[in-house]
Amino acid sequence: MLKGFIAPLIVTFFIALFVLIMQFLWTYIDDIVGKGVGMIILIELISYLSVSLFPMALPIAVLISSVMIMGNMSERYELASFKSAGVPLLRVMLPLIFFATGIAFFSFLCSNYFIPVANLQFKSRLYDIRKQKPTLNLEQGVFNEDFQNFIIHIGKKEEDNKTIHDVIIYDHVTNQNRFNMITAKRGEMFNTEDRKYFVMNLFDGHQYQETKSNHTKKGKTYPFVRTNFKEWTKIFDLSEFDMKDTDKNLFKSHESMLSSSQLMAAIDSLDVKMERSRNGMLQLMNQTIHVRKPRKVTDTKGKKKKPKKLPSGAGKYNKGRMYNQQIDEALESYNSFLELFSTADQDKLLSKVQTNMRSVQGKAKSTTRSLERHKLKRAKYVFELHSKLGMSVVCIIFLFIGAPMGAIVRKGGFGYPILIAIIFFMVFMVLTIFSEKMSEGFFMHPILAAWLPCLVLIPIGGILTYRAMNDKVVLNTNGVSNFFKKIVAKFSKNKNTPLTES
Repeated sequence: MLKGFIAPLIVTFFIALFVLIMQFLWTYIDDIVGKGVGMIILIELISYLSVSLFPMALPIAVLISSVMIMGNMSERYELASFKSAGVPLLRVMLPLIFFATGIAFFSFLCSNYFIPVANLQFKSRLYDIRKQKPTLNLEQGVFNEDFQNFIIHIGKKEEDNKTIHDVIIYDHVTNQNRFNMITAKRGEMFNTEDRKYFVMNLFDGHQYQETKSNHTKKGKTYPFVRTNFKEWTKIFDLSEFDMKDTDKNLFKSHESMLSSSQLMAAIDSLDVKMERSRNGMLQLMNQTIHVRKPRKVTDTKGKKKKPKKLPSGAGKYNKGRMYNQQIDEALESYNSFLELFSTADQDKLLSKVQTNMRSVQGKAKSTTRSLERHKLKRAKYVFELHSKLGMSVVCIIFLFIGAPMGAIVRKGGFGYPILIAIIFFMVFMVLTIFSEKMSEGFFMHPILAAWLPCLVLIPIGGILTYRAMNDKVVLNTNGVSNFFKKIVAKFSKNKNTPLTES
């Protein structure tokens, strides 16, 4: 069983890996083409990408291989011989179950230890390629801006790609905010032997240059310098076209570049940050907004006391400013607290209250946005943490889907198993993408979203295994077909019945 299972497993694994790599390369092809990426860097990029795609290729390989081996055994009536000898299907599948469990464990190890490193290297290298300038390409009749602060125009270029004619160079470095242009009838261009510098030797040309910017003072003009030359050499540094290594610490916080322990630590850190933000906002609200309930004043006998008048001039000192309360009557005769102050003080108090409330409102909005960002990041971390386990468990689930399908349909080879694998893997990927979007939109808990594809596929695998153990077809269509046959027969009978006169 294992000998017949391992061979197609290896073949289908590399086929699936190749297809997935091509799919991702087509996605990033626009970022790579025209950047002068060498073969070594391209192989390095593909290697990192291959490692990150292991958990996706392994379930496809298990599904195709299980359909192939069980389909071949069923097609050669070997499963029928096992069943006639009293060996159930699960006992036949037992070696494959243990082997698929080992594959699932290996998939989890890749997701937890290898893939975060591979994703970090791949993303950082791809970022370097995106930021790299395109390779120097001086075409005739085109204004080239590859060199920083220089614009080069070549009227005609010979077939040797060295001799050039009608050259124009706009220099924006030598004299800032001044016009500086070099023209030449002919010239030569080449790279140095170490390919670190690009040299242009120009002959029979002119240099036009402003001595001072004409935009400094209105009404004043300055001389315009024109210089003739027989030969003029300009050396350009090609280091700006070299690929620069970006600091990988910039990408380490992404969820796909963290192991399980790092994800759990990041989730705990986010929980602490969110709790601090909530407590800080609650403390600010308590310090700013005070709500006091009116209380009844009673004497020792339980009778209400008469409200006393406060002395005129009583007030509260606030930041060096005393607001005097005008208390001439009992407190019950006033409709609001503001009536205790003069009109001028009322305006100042209202202005100060509005300022404080705007500050609190701005802080509340900022805290809300921060909490939403932390909540979204936490959902991604939780989803990624459980997806590592889900992608491993699906290897075992696909075995219980592929093996019964092969036993039921009794078809081996590559054709039918690949068709089945494509259908079920498409269902799995659609569910994975759907659940991830639902988790990021907070329509579903991240843990449930991460396990949703497995929860949908487990009943399918159980039903298929049950039907294969009881020698039943995948879908019994006899009832449906008999129902339609009865309807057709009834209409045919009515049509053939002769009409009688009333």
